[in-house]
Amino acid sequence: MTQWGIEVQDLCFGWDERQPILKRCALKVPEGEFWMLLGTNGSGKSTLLRVLAGLLEHQSGQVQLKAPVGFVFQNPDHQLVMPTVGADVAFGLVEENLSYPQIRDRVEEALDAVNLLHLIRRPIYALSGGQKQRVAIAGAIARHCNVLLLDEPTSLLDPESQFDLVTGVKALVQKRGLTALWVTHRLEELTYCNGAILLEQGQVAQSGPPDLLKQRLQPSLGG
Repeated sequence: MTQWGIEVQDLCFGWDERQPILKRCALKVPEGEFWMLLGTNGSGKSTLLRVLAGLLEHQSGQVQLKAPVGFVFQNPDHQLVMPTVGADVAFGLVEENLSYPQIRDRVEEALDAVNLLHLIRRPIYALSGGQKQRVAIAGAIARHCNVLLLDEPTSLLDPESQFDLVTGVKALVQKRGLTALWVTHRLEELTYCNGAILLEQGQVAQSGPPDLLKQRLQPSLGG
């Protein structure tokens, strides 16, 4: 029997009841898999991700996730708040009542998982965009997240950094049993996921193997 890392039923959200953004949205992501969420601008992708993360409160419907949940913004500068890499990863642990050795071990383990342990004392401002995104992911890993939500994390990165990030997240899913949902508009990134979901006007239009969504979207996006 399939265990679900993310399960959404009849989800509704909107700033104005007359113009809902999410309309009885329903989707499922299997536990321990890497899925991607696609759709045109205005389809509700980022809104859905923020509802899943608890950053927005939905009006009706059900959301079930295997907590804790980590969230990675499109622009890492919007979530990295401390001066150095190690301090930023540790920042998310302040509410967990851990000892200093426990915090140190979690920070080092998380940075090692994203191949940034050697930069633990590096100032945040001195990092590349891809490195900043990996620091954000390390912050989620340090909190032992079970679900990782990523909102177009490669949109501001160069092609090499895009590849490094998507393959890195795929490896983390496989090694740590995470459930990951990654918002993207890049069809080439579908190569790395287990499944994909297409959102249209606030509802799931299709969900399943990534190749099927590629076939559906390529004509409309010009190949």
